[in-house]
Amino acid sequence: MVSVGRHPNIDLLSYSEVEKVSGYVGNFDVTILRKQRFVDEETCNGCGTCVEKCPWKKIPSEFDLGLGKRAAIYFPFAQAVPRVPVIDTVNCAYFKSGKCRACEKFCPRGSINFAQLEEHIEIEVGTIIVATGFSDFEPNRSPQYGYGKYGNIMTGMEFERMINSGGPTNGQVVLKDGRKPGRIAILHCVGSRGDHNEYCSRVCCMYSLKLAQLARDYVGAEVVEYYRDLRSFGKGYELFYEKVKQHGVHFVRFEQGLRVESENDNLIVIATDVYTGEEQRTAVDMVVLSTGMEPQKDAHTVAQIFGISNSPDGFFLEKHPKLAPVETTTDGIFLAGACQGPKDIPDSVAQGGAAAAAALALIDAGHVTLEPFTSYVTVENCGDCCICANQCPYGAIEMIEARGAVESLAQFVAHGLQHAESGAGRRAERARGRRLEIRKREGHSRPPHQGRPSL
Repeated sequence: MVSVGRHPNIDLLSYSEVEKVSGYVGNFDVTILRKQRFVDEETCNGCGTCVEKCPWKKIPSEFDLGLGKRAAIYFPFAQAVPRVPVIDTVNCAYFKSGKCRACEKFCPRGSINFAQLEEHIEIEVGTIIVATGFSDFEPNRSPQYGYGKYGNIMTGMEFERMINSGGPTNGQVVLKDGRKPGRIAILHCVGSRGDHNEYCSRVCCMYSLKLAQLARDYVGAEVVEYYRDLRSFGKGYELFYEKVKQHGVHFVRFEQGLRVESENDNLIVIATDVYTGEEQRTAVDMVVLSTGMEPQKDAHTVAQIFGISNSPDGFFLEKHPKLAPVETTTDGIFLAGACQGPKDIPDSVAQGGAAAAAALALIDAGHVTLEPFTSYVTVENCGDCCICANQCPYGAIEMIEARGAVESLAQFVAHGLQHAESGAGRRAERARGRRLEIRKREGHSRPPHQGRPSL
């Protein structure tokens, strides 16, 4: 990340979000909202004095998933790039009562600016890569696991932060009462494969095995893994599974009905053994839930902004699962990582490289070949219903008030208008009768800006 932040050809807009995307391949206009940090990025050197002097240090840390605390002015995480803190206006004493301003008083470079405003930036780009990641499944939606109801039940991500030497407990895995756990249960497929989501999240089996090995090595606890099917599919994964088995980790296979209860301040994992059909009750000190991957909560909104589609499971939809796994149906917009579907780190890195290569190849070409079909509006038959304009995901059709009719901007967004006709346009036809027509241009009669939009 440091290399990215220092690269002369990369403009890094952190703490920002895309509000609007318009245009077409080679000529996208993007509107970006830069939120106010209340810290000047140009003068701040990331010394951290403001964080140390802030008197409000009892705020749950988002990066540590609530297991640790942070100040009202803070770095999102230790390796954040750029190394510039942000002020939490919800918990900052100045924004709540107008008092304090300790960070401003002690900042040696005068970088604190409480009057900083949001900023809207408009940029022009030729291609776009969407890499918005995934959301961790919230296990309180599955009450049978007791998450949030009983103590010492945590997600795999929370256990990861706890056992990390840079985490809130400095790598010490402890129970609520401060004791070390003697037996840990790891439950697979929480939120995946029929439990709220039908798909397999692909990463849960392997990160569960990793956590089991860490628990054996650094905690010395007995570990029991409850699995539905172990899917160690990647290079070297099966070898790692055999290594964990030899390390003393116990494996119990279940199909349905796995649940966690509490008896006499002990956690009881109840499972029906697949092979014997008998119910097994195992007392443990800690339960770790291997939660699956889900689309980001705003995935549908983001898809509308970029003019791309969502698959039935909510992730972004690729153009073709085999022939075009990083492309979308919108030319010039590519996908990378877990926003397209559950995948592990090697697959995400590979897809990121493929998306970057595809974007560079398109820019390097200097021109694009457009479809020979374009939608036109039959003005004399138009009923001014605006259905086509409202449903077109490319914004390629607009209402011309002076004429009292809808006129297509197809000549500027050829591929977008083909999509408008095939999707939204056809729905409009069914609603009002045929108003849009597809015409094929002959020879080289198209204007130059249609055949070769600048990149």
